Amino acid sequence: MTKWIVLWSALGIMTLFAALGGAWMYSLPSVAAGGTAPPIPEDEVAATLAALPPPKRQRPVIAIIGVNEGTETTDYLMSYGILRRADIADVTAVAPKAGPIELYPALRVEAQASVAEFDARNPDGADYVIVPAMYRDDDPAVLVWLKNQAEKGAIVVGVCAGAKVVAAAGLLDGRRGTTHWYYVDELRRKHPTLRYVADRRLVVDRGVATTTGITASMPMMLTLVAAIAGRDKADSVAHDLGLGGWDARHRSDAFRFTRSFALTAIGNTMAFWKRELLGVALASGIDEISLALVADAWSRTYRSRALSFSGTAGAVTSRNGLRLLPDEVVADWPAERRLAAIGTRVPAQALDHALAGIERRYGAPTADFVAMQLEYPQARR
Repeated sequence: MTKWIVLWSALGIMTLFAALGGAWMYSLPSVAAGGTAPPIPEDEVAATLAALPPPKRQRPVIAIIGVNEGTETTDYLMSYGILRRADIADVTAVAPKAGPIELYPALRVEAQASVAEFDARNPDGADYVIVPAMYRDDDPAVLVWLKNQAEKGAIVVGVCAGAKVVAAAGLLDGRRGTTHWYYVDELRRKHPTLRYVADRRLVVDRGVATTTGITASMPMMLTLVAAIAGRDKADSVAHDLGLGGWDARHRSDAFRFTRSFALTAIGNTMAFWKRELLGVALASGIDEISLALVADAWSRTYRSRALSFSGTAGAVTSRNGLRLLPDEVVADWPAERRLAAIGTRVPAQALDHALAGIERRYGAPTADFVAMQLEYPQARR
């Protein structure tokens, strides 16, 4: 059994066994709430930005930390891609060890520095540390390093379930925060002094920021851009990404474990003989954000996994200098199982296009199932 099946069939298997109880399934809400979240008050927006200015340098140093064994694809690559696009900080993709980082549910990259190398270059620590969701929340090297960075004055940003890593380092004790909808109860149970905040995609409290699920990395990074270089700069980057809005508005009740979600997980997991390996081509200069969103979405259907491929061995350098490692070295991929080239489509459109493709291939329930995992508000209105 592959690592991917272990990671991504777990929810389906758990749901299947729980469903045998019968009543449990019918106790779930049939669907989540819909509707549009109200705007964020301007004074709250101003307070958020005022809590995030660079603590040390005019041009800040930002580390995005991931574990080599497994780090969430979009959390890691979206954060890197947006901050590098903005060109308002020195950004480094970091891991405990030099070498490859296995992203989940898809893609592989090379760390640009180990934590030891980063520390040697930046003895005063980072201005910001971005913490994506990780395969394990308690990696000792990561927790010690996060504590040290916080003690040196870094602002720590837990993206999605990266909040669990931040909490395991003791940095959310007594603070307000949030996380991916699926992990809220677990986070509150393990860290009872955390003050959970609903209906916000991002929350900042005394040098620690946290976000809701995966796609919240986009507004979070734009908020950092605004805090560092002003709202006009953030709006410019947002326009480049294809976003009309990027604030913290959110409807938490639109994301929950529903009967439809559970049934789709069960049905797609049980249809294992229909599972497909879909190819996404790597090309020099490929946009990290669009690639992450497409590969992530197609690898969350429980019907397919996106594999990257390249016609030549060795790493492919992305738009912003990240080295991408292909899963397969092949000249081409069968047309019926090849995903459309990333091309020049802006990132926000890339995700919408992927969800539309998933709906055509596997049906609307699976597209909604993926959007729910990504905690993507545009797909829940």
